Amino acid sequence: MKHLLIIFDGMADEPLAELDGKTPMQVAKKPNMDEIARLGKIGLAVTTPSGMTPGSDVTNMGILGFDPKLYYTGRGAIEAASLEIPVETSDAVFRTNLVATDGEKMIDSSGGHISTDEARQLIQSIDEKLSTNAIKFYPGVSYRHIMVWRGGSADVHCTAPYKIHGESVMEHLPEGDGDQKLRQMILDSFEILDNHPVNRRRKDEGHLPANMIWFWGESRPPAIPSFVKQFGMTGAVVAAVDLIKGLGRMVGLKLIDVPGATGYVDTNYLGKGQYAVEALKKYEFVWVHVEAPDEAGHESSIDKKIEAIQQCDEKILGTILNGLKKSGEDARILLMPDHPTPIATGSHSSQPVPFILFDSTKPESNNLPFDERAVHETKLAIDFAPNLMKMLLEQ
Repeated sequence: MKHLLIIFDGMADEPLAELDGKTPMQVAKKPNMDEIARLGKIGLAVTTPSGMTPGSDVTNMGILGFDPKLYYTGRGAIEAASLEIPVETSDAVFRTNLVATDGEKMIDSSGGHISTDEARQLIQSIDEKLSTNAIKFYPGVSYRHIMVWRGGSADVHCTAPYKIHGESVMEHLPEGDGDQKLRQMILDSFEILDNHPVNRRRKDEGHLPANMIWFWGESRPPAIPSFVKQFGMTGAVVAAVDLIKGLGRMVGLKLIDVPGATGYVDTNYLGKGQYAVEALKKYEFVWVHVEAPDEAGHESSIDKKIEAIQQCDEKILGTILNGLKKSGEDARILLMPDHPTPIATGSHSSQPVPFILFDSTKPESNNLPFDERAVHETKLAIDFAPNLMKMLLEQ
C-alpha cells in the first residue's frame, strides 16, 4: 500500500461575485479530484491551531502529523534547513523576501516574481554590503531568501510582506529586541538595490524592481522528531518552495527536485506528477506540494487561480492516478489545501478546509462535492490537524 499526501496550497477560497457566488474550486474543471472524491470520504479540517497564524509553515507542519503547538518555532529556520544552511540553537533565522516598493509603500511582496538568477545577483550585493561577522545572507528561489544572525535575537515581531500590499513600509518595520539593526538593513537595502543593474534592466523591460529586502518568519531551529520515528515509515517530498522542502528535510524525508518547478503558476506541473510517480516506486509515503494556487490567491487573480487548480488536477493528480493504475499499486490518498487564500483579501485565512481521503481498496459512494461547500455539509470534521496523517496511515 502506498500513501500520498497531496497539498494544493491555498486552493480553498470564498464565494466571489465575479463567479456568480461560486469559488475558484467550484468553477475549475477538476475531473480527477471529483472522481476520487466520489469514491472516497470528504471532510473538513481545521489546520490553523487557535492562537496561531494561518501560515503554510504552521498548517503544513500540522497536516504532516506534527503538532505546531509543540514544534513550531518560526518559518526562517525551516527554510534554512531546505538550503542546508548550518544553524546553531543560539542563532536567529529570518526569511528574507526581495520585495518591490516605491520607497514608501509595499507594492509586491514577491519582487515582481523575480527570476532566481536575477535574485541571486541582488542577494549577493546585499551580502557584500550588509553582512558582518554575525550576519550572513543566503540565496534561495526567486524572491525567497534567508538571513542568519549568529547569536542574534528572535524575540522580535516581523510582519509578513504579503499582508501589507499598498501600505506604508515604515509603519510595518520590525519591532522588539534587535529591531534597530533589522530596520536599518531594510532601509539600507533600498539604497543598494533600487539602482542596481538588475533592477534598472527590469524597469526598462516593464517589470517591477525587486528593490528592498524584507525580514519576517523570525525563528530558532526546532527540536522535531523524524517522520520514521513518528510514523514508522520512510518517505519523500516533491516540492518547489524552501518552506516545504525544509520541513521535509527536518523530519528526514527525501527531497525530490523537479526541473522547472518554480513555486509559481508557471511551475512544471507535469514534471511534479511524473517525479511523484517515480518516488512512489521507492517510498511508502510521498508528499506532493504545489504552491501555484496560493500564489494566484496572493495576486488576487481569479483566472490564474482557476487555471492553477485545473493544471494541478490534470497534470499532477491525473499523472499520479495513471501511474498507480499502470503499476497496479493500491494507494491511500489525502488531498487538500493547507489553508484558504481568498482572492478578496490576497492573504491566508484560518477557516476550515475540505479534504478528500481516498482508499483504492475500499471505494465508497460519496455525494458531497469537493469544494468549500463540503465544509458546511460534511459530518467528518477534524479539528486537530495532526490526526489527518494518522487517518491517512491508518494509525
